[in-house]
Amino acid sequence: MKKNTYWKKNIQYISILLSIWFLVSFGCGILFVEQLNTIQIGGFKLGFWFAQQGSIYTFVAIIFTYIFLMNRLDAKLKKDN
Repeated sequence: MKKNTYWKKNIQYISILLSIWFLVSFGCGILFVEQLNTIQIGGFKLGFWFAQQGSIYTFVAIIFTYIFLMNRLDAKLKKDN
């Protein structure tokens, strides 16, 4: 795998993962908050939970997903060389 292909795949991963984070933090925490507030988890409205905690948990999950994807991509790079 060439360097350009590697970096294109890296940028693709970053774009997808950050888009997911944006949708969760902005979409669930701001745009869809009224609809989500009709659901309660642990006594808190779901829209409030996403605004306060959900985007942070999603970001941490995205970090681990990115690590997994990049390790897999690195292993493929080593295998191809």
